[in-house]
Amino acid sequence: MSRMDERIDELMERRKVAYSGGGEDRIAKHHAKGRFTARERILMLVDEGSFEEFDLLKEHRCQHFGMGSKQYPGDGVVTGYGTIEGRLVFVFSQDFTVFGGSLSETFAEKICKIMDMAVKNGAPVIGLNDSGGARIQEGIESLAGYTEIFLRNVMASGVVPQISGIFGPCAGGAVYSPALTDFTIMVEHNSYMFLTGPKVVKAVTHENVDTEGLGGASIHTVKSGVAHLAARDEQDAIEMIRELISYLPQNNLTPPARIDCDDPVDREAIELNDLIPDSSNQAYDMKQVILGTVDHGRFFEIQPNYAANLIVGFARYNGTSVGIVANQPQVLAGVLDNDASIKGARFVRFCDCFNIPVVTFVDVPGFLPGTHQEHNGIIRNGAKLLYAYAEATVPKVTVTTRKSYGGAYCVMSSKHLRGDINYAWPCAEIAVMGAKGATEILYAKEIGSAGEKAAEVTREKEHEYQERFANPFEAAKRGYIDDIIRPMRTRLRICKALCLLENKQDSNPPKKHGNIPL
Repeated sequence: MSRMDERIDELMERRKVAYSGGGEDRIAKHHAKGRFTARERILMLVDEGSFEEFDLLKEHRCQHFGMGSKQYPGDGVVTGYGTIEGRLVFVFSQDFTVFGGSLSETFAEKICKIMDMAVKNGAPVIGLNDSGGARIQEGIESLAGYTEIFLRNVMASGVVPQISGIFGPCAGGAVYSPALTDFTIMVEHNSYMFLTGPKVVKAVTHENVDTEGLGGASIHTVKSGVAHLAARDEQDAIEMIRELISYLPQNNLTPPARIDCDDPVDREAIELNDLIPDSSNQAYDMKQVILGTVDHGRFFEIQPNYAANLIVGFARYNGTSVGIVANQPQVLAGVLDNDASIKGARFVRFCDCFNIPVVTFVDVPGFLPGTHQEHNGIIRNGAKLLYAYAEATVPKVTVTTRKSYGGAYCVMSSKHLRGDINYAWPCAEIAVMGAKGATEILYAKEIGSAGEKAAEVTREKEHEYQERFANPFEAAKRGYIDDIIRPMRTRLRICKALCLLENKQDSNPPKKHGNIPL
């Protein structure tokens, strides 16, 4: 046997050891919990045969606490690149079978390498997290490693899409990397995120809580808004990531993904003509408007269970990817509150970062009143949504289906915030406030002096206000609405508007960056 053959045999043996992660026993325990290994997750994510791995044989350098004799090639994270539907992506996947997926200095170096490569090559970064946190045997080196990753998350923000999958524990400082990325997907009953665990919470605040109640998928996709989607299992999470990537561009210098479309642009949705109830106080499902107008009725909703009074997500019109923002009359009458404002602002800013047009469906009675909202910053948080729309230079198409009152009219991609094309349905009510509230203010003395006829006078004045102000025609007279359209033709009008705006050029004044009211 030649020396080359010996070296090749040695290489193959080292690779075999590296592929086994923390060993067959630990992999078996991992599988017994219904979980896949780090490398298995990557192979499920990327196109078959496309994954190329980096730093397979890299090992940690720690000599403290007997770590010098505990070496696993790869050091607990699998890194490299592959393709999803033929598109380049960079991936890292943490391996819980090696030191509990804990992060070391070399572990961080591997992640930083592929993040740097992703920015240089203009491709998305996908992180599959399953880690017990910092490797305490390394002390400050592990903390420095985390911070190097955080820095790259920030530098890559708005340059390439960043997606985090949470497939197990993600605790302490480890949570900040997913929090800095664009989208976070958790696995129900199998993943959690928190800064301090249940034992620390018990010791400091005397609260009894388990990991699921403190930071499980149900908490972060319903209450906190930290995570964007909750998957049934790991395979479902992988499919979500693949679908999400399909709507996104490679980077901030490329247009959004476009596919061939066989759904006719002029397809009419006749059912939309009868969707809006006669009573302006009666709810309807805004998702029917979305599904009735987008390509093949396919809508990929983001944060469906958080601040559900505002709908956000991705869809396509004539094959072009768009971001959709819509008030939901079925939840809190579609009002804007603190959580909805923040949710909408972040989504609009993401779309603007990556050249994705924003289509907005408006049915909003205003901002939610009350001390809870005011004390928790509805002024500041509502201003975030206003700021996001005003700052955005991507094509913006707005359709007002029914109510658009007061400050909420201004905020929801109005013409005055550089809305490009603004449509309204014939039943739209665009005014400072609803007829009932306006009548009570404008005609208070007249109603008060009407005696027994007060109710009759009130109805007359409400009707008068409705006819004079709460309609789309006054806004159309001033050019604030570009056209009043038939509901069933909404798809055609949006498709044509997006085609018109395909080469739109807009810009903001030169500056380092704005100061959004965080």
